[in-house]
Amino acid sequence: MEYKDYYKILGVPRTASEAEIKRAYRKLAREFHPDKNQAKDAEERFKTINEANEVLGDPKKRAAYDQLGPNWQNGQRFTPPPGWGGARAGFGGDSGGFSDFFSTLFGNAGGPAGYGGGFEDVSSSFGGARDQQARLAISLEDSFNGATRSVTLGTRTLSVRIPKGVAAGQSIRLSGQAPRGGDVLLELSFSPHPVFRPEGKDLHMTLNVAPWEAALGSAVPVTTLGGTVELNLPPGTLSGRRLRLKGRGLPGSPAGDQFVTIQINTPAPETDAQRQIYTQMRVLFPNYDPRA
Repeated sequence: MEYKDYYKILGVPRTASEAEIKRAYRKLAREFHPDKNQAKDAEERFKTINEANEVLGDPKKRAAYDQLGPNWQNGQRFTPPPGWGGARAGFGGDSGGFSDFFSTLFGNAGGPAGYGGGFEDVSSSFGGARDQQARLAISLEDSFNGATRSVTLGTRTLSVRIPKGVAAGQSIRLSGQAPRGGDVLLELSFSPHPVFRPEGKDLHMTLNVAPWEAALGSAVPVTTLGGTVELNLPPGTLSGRRLRLKGRGLPGSPAGDQFVTIQINTPAPETDAQRQIYTQMRVLFPNYDPRA
């Protein structure tokens, strides 16, 4: 089994903060998302990036992983030490689609179904039948487009249809699919997304814009789950302003909306001409006080 250096995969040092790991994950996930990157290895890279984030983005898993030490090289043959920290932390079970390395260390501590999403069995018995209650993590794209995902229950693999527009917390019942005739009840959740944060059927995101786009007003491209659209910025738009794209959230009756929070990014001047422009602005706006 090959060792996976999750820090190297995300391009962060072992001392990286949670915020730094989150930023690195989002950047790489955008770059290698199979819906946007057509390279042959994009889907595999995307899965590896998700796996690294699954470990380093979870304090408990990261602490266990760090116990393996900093001296391993990516791809080296690896065998966990006896009684290693991951086992003591109580991880175990099926890996849900992550690598053998992840499976050996963490078992069913979360894993992908398709591009992302994990299956966690929290079974219980009711009467003669043994029902299975479980949690299934899916991607926002699964909810937006509808999808079919595979779930492994013991030695059986079931095909699960994800309807369009499902939201976190909703459940899918698979009648008679549990042992002894019981049902499987899958509670859905969303895997972390590099762009969007869901709230019910609404989606929230932050959009970086240039100062002149915000000051003068402009039509700027915005990513949605249904493709890129143009958002009209009113003149004088300030950082923190929230604009709505009606009906651009998850499908439904009615569909959810997409809310875009504006973040103005100011470029640092690199030439004399660029510095002169900022100097002219300071002269031309003598009464402007951004802290007022």
